[in-house]
Amino acid sequence: MPPLKFLSDEDIKAMHEATLRVLQEAGVFWTHKPSLEILQGAGCTVKDNRVFFPPNLVMESIAKANKRPVIRGRNGQVNELGGGDLYFHNLGGARDVFDARTGTRRIATDQDVINSTRLLDALPNAHTITPFFTPQDVPGELMSLYMFRHCLPHTTKPVQGPGIQFAEEVKYAVEMARVVGIPASELTLSLSPVSPLTVHDHAAAAVIEMAKAGVVSSNLPCPTGGATSPMTITGSIVQQSAETLCLLVLAQLVNPGCTFVYCGRLGMLEPRTGLIWGGVELGLSSAATVQLGHYYGFSVNVYGFSTNAHTLDAQNAFERSLNAAIPALAGADELSGIGEMEAGVMGSFAQMVLDNELAGSVLRLHRGLSADAEHLAVDIILDVMNGTRNFLGQKHTMKHLRAGELALTKLAERNSWDTWEEKLERKQMADHAIDEAERILREHEVPPLEPQQEKELDRIMAAAETEMVKKK
Repeated sequence: MPPLKFLSDEDIKAMHEATLRVLQEAGVFWTHKPSLEILQGAGCTVKDNRVFFPPNLVMESIAKANKRPVIRGRNGQVNELGGGDLYFHNLGGARDVFDARTGTRRIATDQDVINSTRLLDALPNAHTITPFFTPQDVPGELMSLYMFRHCLPHTTKPVQGPGIQFAEEVKYAVEMARVVGIPASELTLSLSPVSPLTVHDHAAAAVIEMAKAGVVSSNLPCPTGGATSPMTITGSIVQQSAETLCLLVLAQLVNPGCTFVYCGRLGMLEPRTGLIWGGVELGLSSAATVQLGHYYGFSVNVYGFSTNAHTLDAQNAFERSLNAAIPALAGADELSGIGEMEAGVMGSFAQMVLDNELAGSVLRLHRGLSADAEHLAVDIILDVMNGTRNFLGQKHTMKHLRAGELALTKLAERNSWDTWEEKLERKQMADHAIDEAERILREHEVPPLEPQQEKELDRIMAAAETEMVKKK
């Protein structure tokens, strides 16, 4: 179905022009000398530790970029962004695990990275897997690489690399991806500039290494409206876009034509707590980010399943449903957040299972309706009215059930009150999700890597530890 417009074409053009003005007049705090030399050589000016971008350089960089990324899994599955399909991936980098069985939370470990990957591998609507948890039982300098290393053996689906901070991480992530057959051009890595409009030295160095390696760059600016960006949604999106495009310029100067995904992770300030607000405004900001990114021709990845909720409650379902449906209707290419809770601080295995079902419904919504002769079914209505058979007996009925006319659920209650009341457990949707997550983790098997691949991954991690971990 055609995407819905939450902003007019004139509004999007005005936001584009405002973005160029911010880059040219406000500039970006930037002190990394090697990258500043590259930018100045292309026409940028530098004053008071700020770099100012001429509009023509920004537009030339946008034009050069490859905007159609291909991400491939070791099972041969390919996700091609930008072709009209909608893809989903999970939250990356949650610190805590919510145990839905006990209603408690705990700090994530390396084993949680493994278990979450195995679970997501089994969920059909998780199309791409990002290392889910940030394990606290590994050296801090190696956390992102450990996340990636323990994700790769436990899924055959396309894998996005973890969020990185340092140039050294790029080198080792590329080496690990190559072990399982993922070339650099099909590996996604991301990093986040600091809002407002700040690129630290290590981030600039990492962008250069990402561009040199030819990886798919998926930069994630994370401004907070009212705190680190304007209180207005469109004003924050203008700043977010400037934070995205300044890194694009550097990448295109280093490696013209390297692949870029336009992303946004804007959150709005909850003024009563100082935390990020997960209400409908998050869905609107994602939709507007989609429109602006598509204006430039990019594939766009934004928040989908996002909530402030701490449990599998009504607030959780209410917020994440809105925040997934709105950008999906706007035409997003990829939505993030499967399994996310507490605005990204926490994740849950049961939540992943619930989101797989919600993603199925959103995909049905995204597909829309058809009014061709087959779907209008006049001949079927005439057949039934002429007394030959009922609708249940029609081949047409089974054909369209199998084709996905209905987004059938495995978890939601579809029985009458009497049937439900007869069941001693009287389970609700969240209860079924808890059971299903536990069943998958007991039963699901992922084709393992070859022993030599495991040894090579261990060798790479040992090399990374030698280089990156400070000796006490």
